[in-house]
Amino acid sequence: MTSQTQTRPPIRFRGRSFLAVVLAPEAPIEDWLADLDALARRSPAFFAGRAVILDVTALAPSREALAGLVAALTERDIPIMGIEGAGSGSLGPGMPPPLNGGRPSGEVAMPGETPAAPTAEKATGAKSLMLESPVRSGQSVFFPEGDVTVMGSVASGAEILAGGSIHVYGALRGRAIAGAGGNPRARICCRKFEPELLAIDGLYRIADDIDPGLRGRAVQVWLDGDAMRTAALD
Repeated sequence: MTSQTQTRPPIRFRGRSFLAVVLAPEAPIEDWLADLDALARRSPAFFAGRAVILDVTALAPSREALAGLVAALTERDIPIMGIEGAGSGSLGPGMPPPLNGGRPSGEVAMPGETPAAPTAEKATGAKSLMLESPVRSGQSVFFPEGDVTVMGSVASGAEILAGGSIHVYGALRGRAIAGAGGNPRARICCRKFEPELLAIDGLYRIADDIDPGLRGRAVQVWLDGDAMRTAALD
C-alpha cells in the first residue's frame, strides 16, 4: 500500500486597510444621542454599510454606562465594531472588542474595504488631489489634506471625501463629503448635479432633501452658518 502525502499550501496572512467612522460621545449622553438622532433624520442611510468605532476616551464610563451606550446605538441600527478608550474593567462578554493604535483621518470615513482608486496626481506643493479618470461605483477616494478635483464623473455608489472642497467637472451621482476635517468654508461644485448624499463639515443632506429643480444642472453647495445652501452656476 502506497501512501501519498498531500502538500497543503501554507496559511497566508494579508494586510488590508479599512476606514471607519469614529463616534466620540460627549456628556451629557442624552443630549449627544439627541444630536445623533437629528443627524439620522437628515441622513437616514448615513451609517448603512459603514464600520463604526466608539471612542469613549472623553467619558471614562463605568461598565454599566458603556453597556447602556452600546445598547442605545444598537437600537439606532449603529453596530459598533470596536471600542477605544475604555478601561480594562469596562469590557467583557457581549461587548465589542477593545481597539487602539488607529491613525486619525478626519471625522468621516469610507465604508467597507477601500477599492483601488482611480489614477490620480497630487499637485506639487499644493494641498489638492486631481483625479484624471471617473470615480466608478464602489470606489471611495479619501484626501484629508485638501481639495479634490475630478475631471470626469462620480458614479452612483461612489464616494469622495475631502478635507477641503470638491470639484467635479462631470456628473456628481454618488456621495460628496467636503470639509471632512472640520472646514466649514469648503464647497462642493459640479457640472451635473445628481448626488446621493452631500456633506460639508458634518452637516449632511440626502437626495430626497435636494431641490429637484437643481438636478442635472451645474451647482455649487456651501454652508451658511448651520444651513446648507445650494445654487445653480448657470
